[in-house]
Parts: sequence; structure tokens; C-alpha cells
Amino acid sequence: MTTQSASCLFPVYARTPLRFEHGHGSTLFTREGNAFLDFGSGVAVNALGHGHPRLVQVLHRQAEKLWHVSNLYTIPEQERLAEQLCGLSFADRVFFCNSGTEALELSIKAARRYHYCNGAPQRNRIITLEGAFHGRTLGSLAATGQEKYLEGFEPRAAGFDQVPFGDPLRLEEAITGQTAGILVEPIQGESGIRPLPRGYLRALRDICDFYGILLMLDEVQTGIGRTGRFFAYENEEVAPDILATAKGLGGGFPVAACLATEAVGSMMQPGTHGSTFGGNPLAMVVASEVLDIVNDPAFLQRVRDASLRLTRRADGLVSKYPSVFSEVRGAGLLLGIQCIPPVREVITTLHEQKLLCVPAGNNVLRLMPPLTVTDHEIDEAVVRLDRAAEQLSKAATI
Repeated sequence: MTTQSASCLFPVYARTPLRFEHGHGSTLFTREGNAFLDFGSGVAVNALGHGHPRLVQVLHRQAEKLWHVSNLYTIPEQERLAEQLCGLSFADRVFFCNSGTEALELSIKAARRYHYCNGAPQRNRIITLEGAFHGRTLGSLAATGQEKYLEGFEPRAAGFDQVPFGDPLRLEEAITGQTAGILVEPIQGESGIRPLPRGYLRALRDICDFYGILLMLDEVQTGIGRTGRFFAYENEEVAPDILATAKGLGGGFPVAACLATEAVGSMMQPGTHGSTFGGNPLAMVVASEVLDIVNDPAFLQRVRDASLRLTRRADGLVSKYPSVFSEVRGAGLLLGIQCIPPVREVITTLHEQKLLCVPAGNNVLRLMPPLTVTDHEIDEAVVRLDRAAEQLSKAATI
């Protein structure tokens, strides 16, 4: 039993007192009518902003027809979305679930199953990178390998080997006869927006092909246009064997997917995996509409143009306020600014300027506006960043 003033929720989030009632485009509104420019997008989820009319329309239309029937039956909306994703990617097979961590769990299972079915059951270990973040279930936590997330949840799930970030030679040295695959994020999000070095994915693809193991990508945050390409792996023209995606896929509606080649996906036969809610008609029609919008060369070019504008202006802030910001990095509309003051202090100051951003590891401020952000909104966000940086800069000299 809780007291009247205490929350009945698990206290797992360090929440701010901000409460939002509705949103439109790149703006969120409190009950009191205060407007906040949203450059966090629900942690890269609201890819098309808040209340996008096309998403509202398809969700409303589907809600009047059918919400859930279970995967005991054929779901036409699921078949269509799977065809869309396969047509837009390397994949031949898709499985739908509800969250990024679920998609990662299946990625791990599918990699192990692939080798099991091909006569090598001992190949059941996955190599991951230091600084990774793959989710919060016990399996994905073990893949993440960071002590701060694992504390209190031992024993950790077996089957994962971590190697230093960005060093393909050290990674190759870690491969053994038990290795099933290599799992990486094209840009490490939680560790401070750390893009893999140029050419690293190509090196991994060559290594995987040489040793007969699988290249597995975590594109939960980088996928669905976030980096200016539909998937981030396209920036290096390297195709994986397995890919997990979520966040922007539903534009705010909970949905995720595990994509795989025919060789991998066909090994997952009836009984090997499942999901009660995964692939429900509501999620499918919304995600399908998201893809119809994002899969447009002009839309993706606009993301790249917006990225260039935001990056240049953020670089200007680094030069202007060296006691507050030291570096800008990332790709597309997934950018990180390295902070000098504690990032939580920076975020609190930005809230005073009615700008929402997201913290990341290593004291980094994440800028992840909706992919539909306008030039005017980018310029306004930079003005608010400037005001906050000026305030923080003055405070540092006192």
C-alpha cells in the first residue's frame, strides 16, 4: 500500500515534473498551454512528429474494424508490411513484435538456430562491442555487457563476448569455433552517439563471410530514415544477415521487427518463436503508413538536408561556447553534443527555454527531432540552445 502522495509506479525512471497533454508536429503542449519544441521525439520514436494526420486516419479506420485476432490466423496487414520491409531492405523474412529488445532477443535466437540447423550447434556465442546497448531483458542485457545495467541481475545470460569499440582486428581475434555472429549498432546511441568508424561495417561483413558467421545489426534507433537513409547500413552499402528495428517504425505506435535473409529466417519453424500482440492489425497499418511516407527519395533527402543545417549550427555553438560544448557527432537527425557541464544540468536549463532533448552516456546531449522538422524549427532550437549555453557559460565563470 502506498501513501496518497506516493506513486504506485515502479521508481525506475528519473522523471522530470513536465506533463504533456497533446502534441502537434514538433511541438508538445502542457495542460497549462506551454509549448515545448520536441528534439527528443520520444527517444527517436515519433519519426513523423506528433499527431500526424495520415497516421491518425489509418489508426482510426483500423480501430473501427479489428484490433487483435492473434497469430493463429493470417493477418493481411502483416503480410503487406512484411513485403514492404523486404522490398526496402536486404531481407526475405520478417517477424513482428512490440519492442526493440524483443527484436534483439529474436535476432540472438535466430543466429543460434541458424547454426544449429546447419549442423553446428556449438556456434552459439555472439560478439558485441564495448559501449553497446541492446535492451533490458536478461538476454539483451548480457549482449549489452555494461556493468551499470547488469548490477543486481546476475547471473548474466551466457553466450556473449565483448571486444573494444571500432577495432576490427581485436574483434577478429575473438572469433572461435563457438562464434555464431557479430552484433553491432551502426551508431551507438546510449553510449553517446558514437558512429562506427568508416569502413568498419565493410570489414565486419568480410570477416563474417570468411568465418561463416552472421552479421547482425541493431538498428532499433538508427532505422526508418533516422540517419538519412532508410537503414543506416545503406550508408556503407553493406547488407547484414539479421537486423532488428523498432522506435520510428510505428511513428509512436509500439511495433518492432526482426528482419533476416531466407537462409536465416526459414530456420525459425512453427514452435520456435511467437508473440501474442506482435503483428496486430493496429500496429501493422500504422507502420505501413510510416513506410509509405518515409520511403520517398525526396523525404530522405530532406532528412539529410535538415541534418546538415542542424549540424552546422550546432558546430557553431561548440565554437561559441567551448566551456559548455566540445563536439558534435552522429548522422542524419541522430546527433549528439558532447557537454562540459553535467548533461542533466544542460537539459534542465533547456527546459527553461522550452526545448526538449535526451541525455546519453558519456555526458552527451542527444538531438533527435522528428524527421519532419522544418528549417524554422531547427533555427529556433539552435536559438534556445544558444540561450541555455550562454546561461551555463556565465554560471561556469562565477
